[in-house]
Amino acid sequence: MTALLHSLQFVRTARDMREVSQEIRRSGRRLGFVPTMGALHEGHLALVAQARADCDAVVASVYVNPLQFGPREDFGAYPRDLERDARLLSGAGTAILFAPEEGEIHVAGHRTAIEVTGMQDVLCGRSRPGHFRGVCTVVAKLFQIVAPHAAYFGEKDAQQLRIIRRMNRDLHFDVTIVGCPTVRAEDGLALSSRNAYLTPDERRAAPVIFRALEAAAKRARAGERSVALLVEGVRAAIALEPLARIDYIEAVDDETLGAVEVLDRPVLLAAAVYFGRARLIDNIVIRNPR
Repeated sequence: MTALLHSLQFVRTARDMREVSQEIRRSGRRLGFVPTMGALHEGHLALVAQARADCDAVVASVYVNPLQFGPREDFGAYPRDLERDARLLSGAGTAILFAPEEGEIHVAGHRTAIEVTGMQDVLCGRSRPGHFRGVCTVVAKLFQIVAPHAAYFGEKDAQQLRIIRRMNRDLHFDVTIVGCPTVRAEDGLALSSRNAYLTPDERRAAPVIFRALEAAAKRARAGERSVALLVEGVRAAIALEPLARIDYIEAVDDETLGAVEVLDRPVLLAAAVYFGRARLIDNIVIRNPR
């Protein structure tokens, strides 16, 4: 059914994954789940570390989901190195690697999709139509197959995390959704698989995103309540970097992703910026500006 890579149990089919999960649950152990698309970095391993701290066994999945790629996004070019990913997961103490083939997740002729209306159409959803429908559909399928007690997602993908929380609640999945802090390089750049696309000059320029977001948070702590002025300040700071091309800078309600005008509640301040062919996202939450 499975093969072993050092201490890592390797599972390739949905049926086998269900059997492994059921065995863990029957034994009374708590099962944590870290879904990924591979190309792993320290940010993913931080999710594994948190899952290990909370749970008795950790499953990580590596599956490049075609449903979340748009027509101008190259699904075929997405970096894939399962052997490297397996080594990293094994070293991080992951118990099980679920690496399914395409037909194990999206069965031939599948027609069912899941949407979280409204929340999927703002921020990244504007420039990536259909992306979050693809994310929700695959995550729902993975929850059904893996049946974890808890699932771990990074705060860097803030919109994704909030959409999955709402889907999880609305569809009555018995899964605790855990958001984990963004892992950053020393200069503040959020770790991302897409950072590999940056040239040396672009890599040196990219931390401007987080610096601009932090400056806005500092202005909020100093008393600024106008969301429009905070957003404009972030935009102006990033626009000073010649290699940056802004996709969006927006501030929204931290839970619903709805529009806000005044900083009178927790607000998600988010940015998406191109550096060359790399589209980088980052965010900061302003919870209590006083």
